[in-house]
Amino acid sequence: MADKRDYYEVLGVDKNADEKTIKKAYRKLARQYHPDVCDEPDAEDKFKEVSEAYAVLSDDEKRQRYDQYGHAGMDGFTAEDFYQNVNFDDIFQGFDIGNIFDMFFGGGSARSRGRGRTGPQRGSDIYTEVPITLEEAFQGCEKEIKITRSELCPTCHGSKSKPGSDPETCSTCGGTGQIKEVSNTFLGQMVNVRPCRECGGTGKIITEPCEDCHGKGSKRKTKTIKIEIPEGVDEGNHLRVSGEGNCGEAAGLEGDLIVTVHVKRDKKFTREGDHLYMEQQVSFPQAALGDVLSIPTIEGKEVEFKIAPGTQSGTVFKLRGQGMNSVRHKGRGNMYVTVSVVVPKKLNSKQKDLLKQFAEISGDEIKQVKRGLFDRVKDAME
Repeated sequence: MADKRDYYEVLGVDKNADEKTIKKAYRKLARQYHPDVCDEPDAEDKFKEVSEAYAVLSDDEKRQRYDQYGHAGMDGFTAEDFYQNVNFDDIFQGFDIGNIFDMFFGGGSARSRGRGRTGPQRGSDIYTEVPITLEEAFQGCEKEIKITRSELCPTCHGSKSKPGSDPETCSTCGGTGQIKEVSNTFLGQMVNVRPCRECGGTGKIITEPCEDCHGKGSKRKTKTIKIEIPEGVDEGNHLRVSGEGNCGEAAGLEGDLIVTVHVKRDKKFTREGDHLYMEQQVSFPQAALGDVLSIPTIEGKEVEFKIAPGTQSGTVFKLRGQGMNSVRHKGRGNMYVTVSVVVPKKLNSKQKDLLKQFAEISGDEIKQVKRGLFDRVKDAME
């Protein structure tokens, strides 16, 4: 199918749907689209789509990862990863529909003959987060992060066997790695091919496990790596570092590292997309008479711009090209400066006299406001 749809949309449920609602929606759609009962040409694709959606949303850990990262959180998942915790027997009681889903592992229905597991499997992706400042997001930066991942065992190189020993052919599947099963259901007779559970689909049985990795083929290792943060990156963006995920079953099949960027709140600027916003306080004389202001920029420099005489509080000025670098295209956003006229809290006698003269010239009648004890105490505490 084309781009993946939202899993909640696929099942037709709300994002706050409980387990019972999700299971009910899946049961209905799975019976509708199963390729052995549905004649639509894309029935199998739809069946796989609803099954994958259910496999994720019915698992608390996978659902949490999907809610946070979307489909990017599922990158690198094999069919085994998706369906390993799904109990299909509980959903379709009365017939062995669990094996139907071996089509996702390489099997299939009578209408769609399966392909067995071929070749070593790719490693899964790993996820981490990195905090950066707004200035670092503007200009890009290099960050060191610590990750823990699986790497091929240096002793057995992923074979899982003790050096010098050879695995035996699996007697259950005869070395094919597959088990073929025929079951009668209310949907009709189904021929299913699933990976052999005895050997895990490899066709081989490890008789002498590697002592270094205890037959796992891999070992956990913590390492520090450097990653490049591109200029213009925004809050919640995901960066993919190729080959820094968990190891696969052979060299060169490592998964990727997915890094989520978090941009710290800035004291001066607020960001919306590629644009920056800030507030600039000015005095009453500056607003009334006009002035040339020096404004700090995200680059750490200052730019000058003029405010016209009579500028009102709340007036917004646009400084073209003084915003963030864009991660999507060349160029920068704008910076929008909101002027805030500050009224002085304290005036000396000369300032008061001048303002009274200004009021008289303007024709304003100012009534004297006497300050009480509370006001004087407040002034003393400030």
